[in-house]
Amino acid sequence: MNKFKISITDNQDRFSVNIDKINDIACKMLDYITKDTEIIESTVLNNLNLIEYNLEVDIVFCDDADIQELNMSYRGKDKPTDVLSFALFADNPDEYFIIDNQISLGEIIISTETAKKQAVEREKTFNDEIYFLLSHGILHLLGFDHPDEGTLEDMLALQHEMTGFAVK
Repeated sequence: MNKFKISITDNQDRFSVNIDKINDIACKMLDYITKDTEIIESTVLNNLNLIEYNLEVDIVFCDDADIQELNMSYRGKDKPTDVLSFALFADNPDEYFIIDNQISLGEIIISTETAKKQAVEREKTFNDEIYFLLSHGILHLLGFDHPDEGTLEDMLALQHEMTGFAVK
């Protein structure tokens, strides 16, 4: 299964985002996950024959004001955050969102302002931080979560694997 549909919207104008590169990286990350049977067993896709389906992901880039508004509306936190994920498929296990063999996984929203701040703090490039946040969002769309330190460490390790594979 190598069919992915990535829709990218850039709703901010402070930082340059290479849409084609983000599309390529997102596809490679999804490819990495879907070809690893051990990883796929841990996702919401574990009971599906993925050869029959296309995976669809929406990615939105925004500023801190927009993500703060969403963070307040959906998480009750009145502050900006780096990435939000709205997992359409994973959060609705009783209702499969499959139309014409397309599985809509959901939407990832990334604040470029927060990503830039974190990149500077972590001594990374802006693009590397964007890719890392993208990998985090993709994992949430697939049903991964980090309610405690152990699961967070596992998820971060998988993000490093995905990013390493996709960016090489």
